[in-house]
Amino acid sequence: MGLTLTQNLPALARHGWTVEEFERLFEAGFFAPDAKYELIEGEVWEKMTQHEPHTLAVLLAQYKLMEIFGSNFTVRVQVPLILGSGSKPEPNIAVVEGSLRQSSVPHPTTAVLIVEISDTTLIPDQQTKAALYARAGVKEYWIVNLNERTLEVRRQSAPMSEALLGYAYRSTQILLPGETVSPLAAPDVVIRVDDLLP
Repeated sequence: MGLTLTQNLPALARHGWTVEEFERLFEAGFFAPDAKYELIEGEVWEKMTQHEPHTLAVLLAQYKLMEIFGSNFTVRVQVPLILGSGSKPEPNIAVVEGSLRQSSVPHPTTAVLIVEISDTTLIPDQQTKAALYARAGVKEYWIVNLNERTLEVRRQSAPMSEALLGYAYRSTQILLPGETVSPLAAPDVVIRVDDLLP
């Protein structure tokens, strides 16, 4: 699995950290300076190093979304959101309401659209991250699936007792190259799936 619990502190990774405690660990220099971590439901996850197709896909999504979303939105790239007391994920792309200054302090607690670029992280992105984003009221969640060269579009977050974390998206659509999508927050805009694939 691409996103893994930190190898150097396996017991502490599952401690049940709060965002506040997690931030204090960073301030105290507890983590290696060249490693990247995020907090997911109280667990510390180490982020994998990106390879070239993943990096290119992040840039393609970033520039495409910056093209279509105006000054009332900010396209945030690999920076944190605060999604509850125990989750501080860093999605590849999060589109949030408000200008850059309005949306940066403090970290946003939801987004109108989140995009994850997935290859080795596909299963946690489809399961844990989807549940987390649905619970946070993220209206739309896309996964650029590099393995299958598809775009997974999830919409209609809702509480579901049988779902992971008690929330899920009611609608999941798999789009292929040659097909198009319009973001809910920019319904007049059409994006080609090909434009998001490296």
